Amino acid sequence: MAIRSVVLDTETTGMPVTDGHRIIEIGCVELMGRRLTGRHFHVYLQPDRDSDEGAIGVHGITDEFLKGKPRFAEVADEFFEFINGAQLIIHNAAFDVGFINNEFALMGQTDRADISKHCSILDTLMMARERHPGQRNSLDALCKRYGVDNSGRELHGALLDSEILADVYLTMTGGQTSLSLAGNASDGNGSAEGSGNRPSEIRRLPADRKPTPIIRASEQDLAEHAARLEAIAKSAGAPALWTQLTQQ
Repeated sequence: MAIRSVVLDTETTGMPVTDGHRIIEIGCVELMGRRLTGRHFHVYLQPDRDSDEGAIGVHGITDEFLKGKPRFAEVADEFFEFINGAQLIIHNAAFDVGFINNEFALMGQTDRADISKHCSILDTLMMARERHPGQRNSLDALCKRYGVDNSGRELHGALLDSEILADVYLTMTGGQTSLSLAGNASDGNGSAEGSGNRPSEIRRLPADRKPTPIIRASEQDLAEHAARLEAIAKSAGAPALWTQLTQQ
């Protein structure tokens, strides 16, 4: 069965949460079997307090903009339903998880006030620090390191950052987003129109050509393949895409 993951980010009125700061934006995108599904959860929230000037400088979300937005309690059930049972992929997870737990605690929902009981949590910051010790491992730094386009990220935003983090995570853990071959774009009817790679003519192979040799994998090849899949699964915290597809 394909693993369901939710890449999540929040923006807040400031930090730390122990000073009474609140969540003002939640953004999530869904991955199923390491593929983006197109499903997402995104909301701005009225925090019932002012944001710190430093925080506004980071995310650009003003107190005026948040007037009239729903409070966390109004979206809590929908949000919990979206993340429940998923693997949460978060950059610097302790920050976001602490704020989410606090929001549920303020509602008196003690069971949901520890989302680790309902979701597994993968911290991409900790993963990056293990892979790149002594280097900068901010989301912007990882985008540069892995060639992920973040040109639209002048300010932090929860939904945009979760979409960027999804690209970084998939690239950092193997880049296995699809088994499609380049140039095989389709319009749904088997046509490659618009791909820019349509052949100008059909090339037929001669009937008297030599048969293509079949080279079967040796026992050593199979063992190395299995070891590679195991290494990918350990690194990604989820089975490799090849494993998921062949086990369906």
